[in-house]
Amino acid sequence: MTNILDDYALLSPLRHINSWLKLAVVFFGLLVGVSSTSPITPFFIAFCMSFATVVLGKTPLGLYFRLLLAPMGFAAVGVLIIAFFSGSGPEMLAFEFLGYPFSIRTDGFELALLVLSRSISGMCCLYFLALSTPMIELFAVLKASRIPESFIELSMLIYRYIFVFLDMALSIKYAQTVRLGYSSFRRSLNSMGMLGSTLFIRSWEQGDKLFLAMNSRCYDGKMTLFEVHRPVRTAELLLTSVYFVSALALFYFTKNISIV
Repeated sequence: MTNILDDYALLSPLRHINSWLKLAVVFFGLLVGVSSTSPITPFFIAFCMSFATVVLGKTPLGLYFRLLLAPMGFAAVGVLIIAFFSGSGPEMLAFEFLGYPFSIRTDGFELALLVLSRSISGMCCLYFLALSTPMIELFAVLKASRIPESFIELSMLIYRYIFVFLDMALSIKYAQTVRLGYSSFRRSLNSMGMLGSTLFIRSWEQGDKLFLAMNSRCYDGKMTLFEVHRPVRTAELLLTSVYFVSALALFYFTKNISIV
């Protein structure tokens, strides 16, 4: 709990770039990556986003790979299922496991590779945004885009108290662990039940305290957000334009290319 994504976003040099420009880059990458019919363009987008996050944003490389591991596990399962159980054409690989035949065909392999490239591209785009833009600045952008203020305020409170309750849950679980609360399966069930009930009561108490604290500070139903206006510099606009043109060119010239 000592280091969260917002900590790295606050220290990133990319934080000082205009938030609207970063959102445009992310949405462009997501749209082009999902629309591509060839894995070349999504892999190019993933490389550009990773380069910007790690090299320009000074995000530790080890941390970035660890962040990619969790969603990559889910993506790998889906890719394997697509590769082995879909597609037609000539066989690329065939074997038997426990008496059941398995094979990978060309169409299935191309579809699996396309799904993998799209998944990696989307994850890299979202991590670029998360590791370069603090949440408070994203909330300010949402407010400037005329999204209902009640939605933004609820999102801010939910985001804030996710970490409060998570820290509270970890503290309670640590206290239970040192008292051998998880030494057996039956004790683990009892401890988890006590953890859930205690966390519910604590969350209710925290909500009451928050309500009283906000009312004592003359809360009138609106939260003030501080928005920093950062101009888009010429070098940033030029680099973004080169990235857009390169991705669109790859998207156009590789749409009919077959990898296999």
